[in-house]
Amino acid sequence: MFTDSHCHLSFPELKAQLPQIRQAMSDARVDRALCICTTLEEFEDVHALATAYDNFWSSVGVHPDNEGVTEPSVEDLVRRSALPKVVGIGETGLDYYRLGERSITDMEWQRERFRVHIRAARQVGKPLIIHTRSASDDTLAILKEEGEGADAAGRAGGVFHCFTESQAVARAALDLGFYISFSGILTFKTAADLREVAQFVPMDRILIETDSPYLAPVPYRGKTNNPSYVPYVAKLIAELKQASLETIASATSLNFERLFKGVKA
Repeated sequence: MFTDSHCHLSFPELKAQLPQIRQAMSDARVDRALCICTTLEEFEDVHALATAYDNFWSSVGVHPDNEGVTEPSVEDLVRRSALPKVVGIGETGLDYYRLGERSITDMEWQRERFRVHIRAARQVGKPLIIHTRSASDDTLAILKEEGEGADAAGRAGGVFHCFTESQAVARAALDLGFYISFSGILTFKTAADLREVAQFVPMDRILIETDSPYLAPVPYRGKTNNPSYVPYVAKLIAELKQASLETIASATSLNFERLFKGVKA
């Protein structure tokens, strides 16, 4: 019924509890999950989850925040993306939130890494899983510079995951043909503006996710998140859209299938 479009089940706090998590997913009617890769070093573990279970899939990518790890080439990403059950490129993007003493100019390495992912995604025809934080202008600009757009030839498309940006950014992402994914943040008391964005995003462009082990939704906020909690995100969207929970579950799962080809269980 429900699909978690973004989780990190290879992270130690979840991997050690995988049997219990899978049972909790079944009890909560969470049928599928996309396991997200954040470094090339991690990829084998992420991909192993996808190949071990018929309702898990994986991505390949290097998170923009990760430093001191193997820097991916287009070839690295293309080669791994051809493996069974690898359905997306990422998570990738830009994150200027923790600049410290650095300037935005100093983050050119991050922008180049993002371009590598876009080029790989376009080459293999698989969608991008985009992380953007305090960097939406550059994220959108680079996507356009690299040829992404709703009517662009050879576009990769993809999803802006764990969306926390403004309605203007959501509109720009939608105009480029991207999906918008909402996490447990949507349930937080402080997220009134984000709930307005969720109301704005069309039903045929919404995904839901946990981004677990992070960002557990209310009533589990502050605890370790896992995919069995994704129905709480769907429930909030159902309230915002004045729709049934079943309608949101069906729509977001269908959107997941449309975006990530080959994920039908």
